[in-house]
Amino acid sequence: MKIVFAGTPEFAAQAMRAIDDAGHEIVLALTQPDRRAGRGMHLQASPVKEFALEKNIPVLQPETLKRNSADPAKQAQAQEAYQQLSKIDFDAMVVVAYGLILPQEVLDISQQPGRHGSFNIHASLLPRWRGAAPIQRAIEAGDSKTGVCIMQMDAGLDTGDTVLISELEIAPEETSDTLHNRLSALGAQSIVNVLNHLQVGKDLIRTSQEAKGITYAEKILKSEAEIDWGLSAPEIDRRIRAFNPFPGATSSTQEQAMKFWSSRIPKAGACSKTGLPGELLGFSEDGAYIQCGNGVIEVLEMQKPGGKKMSASLCLQSLDSNKQALRFHTKE
Repeated sequence: MKIVFAGTPEFAAQAMRAIDDAGHEIVLALTQPDRRAGRGMHLQASPVKEFALEKNIPVLQPETLKRNSADPAKQAQAQEAYQQLSKIDFDAMVVVAYGLILPQEVLDISQQPGRHGSFNIHASLLPRWRGAAPIQRAIEAGDSKTGVCIMQMDAGLDTGDTVLISELEIAPEETSDTLHNRLSALGAQSIVNVLNHLQVGKDLIRTSQEAKGITYAEKILKSEAEIDWGLSAPEIDRRIRAFNPFPGATSSTQEQAMKFWSSRIPKAGACSKTGLPGELLGFSEDGAYIQCGNGVIEVLEMQKPGGKKMSASLCLQSLDSNKQALRFHTKE
């Protein structure tokens, strides 16, 4: 099948590679414009663009797909993309973490006679966690399972009919990073299955999303990173794991701010001490016990400013050499 692919990050690139490996022909790639990143702030291509260039796939990088944009330059980019999509021969469109809204007129092109429409890989069990950050919000909320939905796109925000749902369990110490990798692989496999079905003429079973159980996964903000030690241990544990790798949970002592990358709830009796919220209570083999508003959390991996990630015990023991109890600031 001939596929138009729209996506930007590595999550999308993995699906793109799987589609190519399965023998489908990607005839056009749409991805976000190159962004400045890294310490040198050099322009960097998206993972989707990098793979497209490797495979000699034509690439379009409009800042918007809205032809009625008030910005003449953006309007011209959208017009070019619309014209390319209108004249190119393709069977279906696959959209994965693209980052731009697809106007109805673009969706209409993919729904012309003889075409199968546009399909989206969404990393949640819809209608739960529609929106931008379903992986992080699922961990933050303490969900025990998540998955991938292949959705037939419509003009709404993740409101289309599902054609394939694949579930997986969220592990107790799962981070957004590890869950992202598992869901990325699952999503790639799932979209290939859908395209293979279409290629041999099999009909897809479209299921409308339920009207109940709808939740929205709002975009993760850097302002959410600061740990509120007044929360319960399970809440703080989930937030630390949900915000790995972005934005990284943070908290400060009197000396410096630090990143918290992984944690868990210690076994009963592992730490018998108590203290004020944010206070360091002691150490495990690799971790550090910190008092929360209710309960104790075992932090496993941390990072000092400008340093490398290391075990929490190694990170904090160097700061715990004086007689005064070490305590992280509580969020006001």
